[in-house]
Amino acid sequence: VISLIGWAGTARVIRGLVLSIRENDFVAAAWLCGAGHLKIIRKHILPHTIPYLSVAVSTAVPGYIMGESALSMLGLGIQEPMVSWGMLLMDSLQITQLCFYPWLLIPGIVIICTILSINCLGDFLRETTDPRACFNKKV
Repeated sequence: VISLIGWAGTARVIRGLVLSIRENDFVAAAWLCGAGHLKIIRKHILPHTIPYLSVAVSTAVPGYIMGESALSMLGLGIQEPMVSWGMLLMDSLQITQLCFYPWLLIPGIVIICTILSINCLGDFLRETTDPRACFNKKV
């Protein structure tokens, strides 16, 4: 449900990005050389939107994970028969439980590691898919 609500903002930004890329000179040159709509989209517009999309996804997914975990930890998200990281963290809300059972924080550590790994993956994807990166490299 969280991701169904959150995709609209990213879609608006991607639409604006595509509309601005469409006005660039290299797209007009491809059009004048006889390239069709699909070829222009595949060769010129998509490579310029993928770096932004990878960054947007790599920042949105950790937000969704944190939102779901927080809602489940408060008892508003996934309910008892199913398991989520928030449900596992629910027991760590009581300081007395945490003093005697410190391993109750392991799901929180796993959440942090997952979020950091998704962010690192997003940075790697952005660096590898950026079409302007070959011009920005220092020798």
